[in-house]
Amino acid sequence: MTLQRTIKAFVHKGETFYVAECLEVPVVTQGTTLDEVLKNLQEAVALHLEDEDLEALGLAHNPSILVTLEIEPSYA
Repeated sequence: MTLQRTIKAFVHKGETFYVAECLEVPVVTQGTTLDEVLKNLQEAVALHLEDEDLEALGLAHNPSILVTLEIEPSYA
């Protein structure tokens, strides 16, 4: 069994906040800036996995978070 070394997350701009949603674990968070949403994402994932059996979730020890960011093009 190959364990995943990354947790994938998708970040997009909502109406007011940036929203981050994980694909492998049920974690969703938000922030007013990209820096804030990424910090909140790290904290939320760490809290969610704190007492979990990572192997049972299919995750390797100490997985990293891979973020895909959706942005709208800026036209000058």
